[in-house]
Amino acid sequence: MDAEKLMKKFLGNSSGFGKGAATGGILGAVLGSKKGRKMAGSTIKYAGLAAAGVMAWKAYQGWQQGKQPEQATPVREGDMQHMDPRFSPEAPAAGGESFQLSLMRAMIGAARADGHVDASEQQRIFEQVEQMGLAADEKALVFDMLSAPVSMSDIVASAKGPEQAAELYLASRLVIDPDQASERVYLDALAHRLQLPAELVAHLEQQVKQGLE
Repeated sequence: MDAEKLMKKFLGNSSGFGKGAATGGILGAVLGSKKGRKMAGSTIKYAGLAAAGVMAWKAYQGWQQGKQPEQATPVREGDMQHMDPRFSPEAPAAGGESFQLSLMRAMIGAARADGHVDASEQQRIFEQVEQMGLAADEKALVFDMLSAPVSMSDIVASAKGPEQAAELYLASRLVIDPDQASERVYLDALAHRLQLPAELVAHLEQQVKQGLE
């Protein structure tokens, strides 16, 4: 099974809220292992990467309209039907790979921004994989993705336009603890490399804040 098909299997159907499985799969294990953070209610928890796309779209829209970040409204279920398709996780990334793969790479890279995924975190990830009912070759592919080095240059190069750049930042921010110096440095460097305006970053930060409350 190739990487793209596998991503579709464990990231779930991103066509609507309540159908995504990202936080019930590998990304959920990565996110859940980082300092016990919990993804919020009906938005990210159940819609996974599709919700991340909507959050990035709403932040981008507010920025383009010249609104203040504090004026942002939380993501609602109906927003999925109106989302700009350039923010869809199923859109192709630069170079032609699935943007779902790019987002997963970005989130794993962010999870490692503190320098490591320790033994306890790694064990929780492996346990989650074991519960997914994957075939042996599928498990091997997942473990390879989790153990392979993640280059910020590769993350940045995968962005096909500013819309995907914004979404890569938001997905990474969901994993980052900004109170940790090393993680804040990573996030600031990512925003710089993605060439995101400070005002847009503020809108993306506000969407994450609302999504994690």
